[in-house]
Amino acid sequence: MSEITVIGAGLAGSEAAWQAARRGSRVQLIEMRPGKKSPVHRSGDFAELVCSNSLRAANIENAVGLLKEEMRCCDSLIMAAADVNRVPAGGALAVDRDGFARTVTEKIVKHPLISVCRAEAQTIPEEGIVILASGPLTSPLLAREIEDFLGAGYFYFHDAVAPIVTGDSINHEIAFRASRYGKGNDDYLNCPMNEEEYHRFYDALINGEVHEGHEFEQDDKEKYFEGCMPVEEIARRGIKTLAFGPLKPVGLTDPRTGKRPYAVVQLRQDNAAATLYNLVGFQTHLKWPEQLRIFRMIPGLEKAEFVRFGVMHRNTYINSPQVLLPTLQSKKSLRILFAGQITGVEGYVESAATGIIAGINGACLDQRRETMIFPQESAMGSLCRYITTADGKEFQPMNINFGIMQPLEKRIRDKKEKNRQLAERALIALNQFLTDNQLMD
Repeated sequence: MSEITVIGAGLAGSEAAWQAARRGSRVQLIEMRPGKKSPVHRSGDFAELVCSNSLRAANIENAVGLLKEEMRCCDSLIMAAADVNRVPAGGALAVDRDGFARTVTEKIVKHPLISVCRAEAQTIPEEGIVILASGPLTSPLLAREIEDFLGAGYFYFHDAVAPIVTGDSINHEIAFRASRYGKGNDDYLNCPMNEEEYHRFYDALINGEVHEGHEFEQDDKEKYFEGCMPVEEIARRGIKTLAFGPLKPVGLTDPRTGKRPYAVVQLRQDNAAATLYNLVGFQTHLKWPEQLRIFRMIPGLEKAEFVRFGVMHRNTYINSPQVLLPTLQSKKSLRILFAGQITGVEGYVESAATGIIAGINGACLDQRRETMIFPQESAMGSLCRYITTADGKEFQPMNINFGIMQPLEKRIRDKKEKNRQLAERALIALNQFLTDNQLMD
């Protein structure tokens, strides 16, 4: 067997190295820290948590709680370290950051099949199996190398994400399906506003509390906003700017009144199953609680369930639907895999989960076994399926949520019961998959 090269020792890279090594493959893990720091990291420890010490909900009736339980089924290093370093956080899994990172680092360094190289990876190795897990702040030289490898147009340096809501939480007695002037196939859901509703929404929007971002992101703002203006910034240019811009009502008739609305918020279908819809043009710097409060003022979204809030921050990710297989292998070269936030997943847990899949498939390649696609009933399989099959023209990063998972055969109205059944089905499918493929001891 050859040696697998893993670039980046964040959550995804650490997990990928661990998963490959525990299956008998030799791994070289390359990490530029502490010799070269990123704008947000403080130490040279692996899997350092920089934004929060929370790994979010613990209950499996929450999608991220289910994802964590699936990772435990796969002998996740990240979950083992989290469980050992857990601190009180109610219904969430939060950790002692320093203890968590130390635990991961010690496990990696002590593994007999993993060698650690403390240096900046500036190129993609020309031979052997490579797992690129360099994260959302990939160094400029490596980022340029990845862009050259993938080709122009498949690599993004900033992240402008519109909020996404579940389809069944939209009030369809108010929202109506139509395309402007009747063109197309009624591809959009439209939330109409009268003048009074628009003015209330406008006042709340321009006065909403915003997230300022990291200091290093401030330098990029002018260039960033030039191509993608936050909706609240557009609104501040004038009270009618939205009504003549992203909320323009032209070509649409509200079936309840038979008239053109004063303004319209359009929602576009986000997945093939039509369970998710994104708010078109609503990239925003608003804090998440503010998004919930203000965007629920939109008629038809009064009880909307947000599976992803809008964000605008510096990020590095690839157009996974165009360039990756569900195994996380590059379509251009099957020996090269990607893992972590660079694939277009959002969140610590999601990043580590893709590290599991990339590490397992890296070991499969190394040992000349067939690579594996995780079951679509599972949270892990659903996440990979989403990022590799979403609309490549509109691809934006995604957290795990039940909306991207394969729906149950029978519709269940009670949300808690529906989630419980989805979670139960997911764990059964994953454990059967692990057993059938001899992935567990």
